[in-house]
Amino acid sequence: MSNIAEAFAKIESRFDASAAAGLDVVFQFSVDDDAHHLIVKDGSCKLEQGEHSDPTVTLIMDGDTFAEVVAGEINGMQAFMTGRLRTEGDMMLATRLSDLFSL
Repeated sequence: MSNIAEAFAKIESRFDASAAAGLDVVFQFSVDDDAHHLIVKDGSCKLEQGEHSDPTVTLIMDGDTFAEVVAGEINGMQAFMTGRLRTEGDMMLATRLSDLFSL
């Protein structure tokens, strides 16, 4: 993955709207010194750069871990269990990412 923005574009394109029925949440990603957030609401997904003022859950990791997760080389749970990913906020919601995005 050449850069973080390219990886985020890949995530947004893998969104499964049917899995998002009834959700109104914000997933924030803090990757190295970069922040993006995904707003999932009413079966839609919108990617925005920067920090959100009130994310539902924040996932914090380095760029290598993020690239590996997006590429399917490691899943989020493996990254979390090995200490390469940490969360703030609704940790259980973070487990739904694999349902919402085919990673």
